[in-house]
Amino acid sequence: MYLCTYLRTYLRIFAFYSLRARLHRLLPLFPGDTIAIVAPSSAPHKQSRLTSGLAALEAEGFILDWEPQSLERRGYLAGSDAARARQLNRAITHSHAKAIMCVRGGYGAMRILDRIDYSAARRSPKLLIGFSDVTALHLALYKHAAWRGLSGPLVVSFAETGPRLRARFLALARGELAPPIRSLEALQCGTAHGTLLGGNLSMVARLVGTPHMPSLRGAILFLEDVGEAPYRIDALLAQLRLAGHLDRLGGVVLGAFTGWEPRSDQPVLTPAEIFADYFADAKYPVATGLRYGHFSERETIPVGVPATLAVTPGGSTLSMHESICG
Repeated sequence: MYLCTYLRTYLRIFAFYSLRARLHRLLPLFPGDTIAIVAPSSAPHKQSRLTSGLAALEAEGFILDWEPQSLERRGYLAGSDAARARQLNRAITHSHAKAIMCVRGGYGAMRILDRIDYSAARRSPKLLIGFSDVTALHLALYKHAAWRGLSGPLVVSFAETGPRLRARFLALARGELAPPIRSLEALQCGTAHGTLLGGNLSMVARLVGTPHMPSLRGAILFLEDVGEAPYRIDALLAQLRLAGHLDRLGGVVLGAFTGWEPRSDQPVLTPAEIFADYFADAKYPVATGLRYGHFSERETIPVGVPATLAVTPGGSTLSMHESICG
């Protein structure tokens, strides 16, 4: 029994450090650097938000590589799958761009995961910026090309981001170490060390069973979602549990789950009750209250960096140990 435990521990440590050896060291993003703008999911609801977001990025001193004519509309998608994938692959191979920033979330990134040039991505690592539907890209590029990223502002929301959180995002992008996040509440106490992965719960669950789902063994998984009824939040977590992913985690940090309230008087479970059902007896630390979700004043969370989650009744902390460029 002791030999098996030793071997499992050894293999976990070996896998962790093998991946770290492959993780690409990104170049810091400073004013004067180029950001490639892409729309891999949905088109903006309002052109004005796109225009103001682009202007705000330029006001920070960034050079934007953006082809307005490439933004098409096909129902809820920003153009055909082929066009969106071509746009993303062009950004991946862009010789001057240090970062790729997504116009909007919505839906559509999953449809192009099998069209991404991962070989080119391994040769030309870039900082991928965005959240929500961009979760699918963050996780797929982490798995296939060892990319790190920032689950942070989209172009359409950048102008609406307040000064403090905008400054935090810019500091992380230029390679500063993320300060610890302390405003968390305890659901299950403990301490875990692992790679910080996650994003939108719906996107994480939908990757289960695909070749684009990275291993979550030992990971600290952060999650948020919007507009999902409680039974759907329940079903998404059940899918992750039944697939074995929840058993392998190092820890969990739960952000905001908004827009879940029922429109009728039918009995429901609240998200907090659902989280307790899935995580109250977890063998790893679980914290709630992460200021991260579908609202303008959200934290920017690094993806793919080593972190520690320490959860106690008196206070909980999520600490990152390397910068995104570390």
